[in-house]
Amino acid sequence: MTKKQLLNLIYLSAFTALTVYFAYSKGWILADFESLTPAQAQELLQEGNDVVLLDVRTPDEFTQGHIQGAVLMPVQLLSQNLTELDDSKNKKIVVYCASGMRSVAASRILSDNGFTAINLKGGIGQWKSDGFEVVQ
Repeated sequence: MTKKQLLNLIYLSAFTALTVYFAYSKGWILADFESLTPAQAQELLQEGNDVVLLDVRTPDEFTQGHIQGAVLMPVQLLSQNLTELDDSKNKKIVVYCASGMRSVAASRILSDNGFTAINLKGGIGQWKSDGFEVVQ
């Protein structure tokens, strides 16, 4: 194998790894949870009492604006505070953050621990862009 072929192989491997990582972090692959658009999530939230809305952003982000009825639990604290959600084991948990990245990580944690997690695609940013209300 020539030096050029080896470099091409390394570049291809790096590109493939980055692509897989990106798809994984967006929840597009290897996800044990559903992802919904803001409109679908809004409909689900209006349907009944078996849904919890979980904001996994920071407290500062939460005070700047959040979705009505959301419970705050920053993703960094989620694993050690899962017992606070034990009453929600039989409910669907709609998880959101600012853009959808942290909520994917949180949805994975919840799914791995027996919860029914549903990721909000695009986070609160997409929620607002689609014209849905945010409270402070």
